[in-house]
Amino acid sequence: MLLITRRSGESVRISESTLVAGKVVPSAPARRRGPAASYEELARVAARAWQPVERERLGEWELRAASGFTRRANSVLPLGDPGVPLDEALSLVREWYAARGLPAYTQTATGAEGTQEALCAELEARGWVREVSAELWTGALAPMADLPDTGSGSGRTVALSREADEAWLSRYQRKGVSEVALKVLGGGPSVWFATVPGSEPGVPAAIGRCVVDGRWAGFAAVEVDPALRRQGLATTVMTALARQALAEGASAAWLQVESDNTGARSLYTRLTFTPHHAYHHYRAPTPPPIKGAGNGATSHDAAAPDSPLYPGPARGAGNGAAGHDAPAPGRPTDAPEPPTENPAARTRYRSA
Repeated sequence: MLLITRRSGESVRISESTLVAGKVVPSAPARRRGPAASYEELARVAARAWQPVERERLGEWELRAASGFTRRANSVLPLGDPGVPLDEALSLVREWYAARGLPAYTQTATGAEGTQEALCAELEARGWVREVSAELWTGALAPMADLPDTGSGSGRTVALSREADEAWLSRYQRKGVSEVALKVLGGGPSVWFATVPGSEPGVPAAIGRCVVDGRWAGFAAVEVDPALRRQGLATTVMTALARQALAEGASAAWLQVESDNTGARSLYTRLTFTPHHAYHHYRAPTPPPIKGAGNGATSHDAAAPDSPLYPGPARGAGNGAAGHDAPAPGRPTDAPEPPTENPAARTRYRSA
């Protein structure tokens, strides 16, 4: 069997007997080129790197849910035609999320060929509220992998693992991660977790996550001990992950970053990443209160202000956290983990 990587980044296996002609692409030149990609290709790659625990198709739209762990895993990815008129599609979306005790979100993109400016305008015209915006950046993988080990001078090495262990989770900005969250973190074609040990046992100095998918390597959850920032540890983590991705055949990299995260944007610029497109999460408008419901209760697909589903203000991610990791509704702004829970299937979370 032969493993072939399509232009979309997906890998498929074919029987060698079916191959009529082939050509080996030289690896070094491909590594050194900056990546070119369409919005749709990147949207699908990013979706495979941050997978929900439940999904359903509505035409060419994908409805995703993960008990409220991050907006990206609990929003619609509208790539193409939903197969029904827009108003009907949005109504079905709201019903689907309401049945799971979740607010309805749609993830859209702007700023590149094939993005969804028209859909954004239609959503805004119908009262959907843009709560979070971020950007997806791309870059060549090899220049990052070729960087020296800036953290090795202090005796710090990077350990790579297929699973997020307790030490890794102790540095992750969302404390008290549930089983659902662990499934999201561990989902993807080829997932790696990086850990730089700290001075105290079991408390890393830095962590990171990378998902290798065909020619793409996606970086996320790069976190550094606040007391150890500006020592090159974030670069050390990303360099180690980049080398692993190159070993698996990747040549291009992507990541997501919030527009106001100046520290992360400065780091990624130094690593030769550049913006590709912006993406946004729109929340469905809150329906008017039901007459006589009392206590601020609203219709079946909206939460009362004192409910864990009620949307609080979005909080900017720090130190390289990507925009898709922005807090979901229902969490105080000083709390790092943003679960929007389904009351019918609530999971016990550890305290932050």
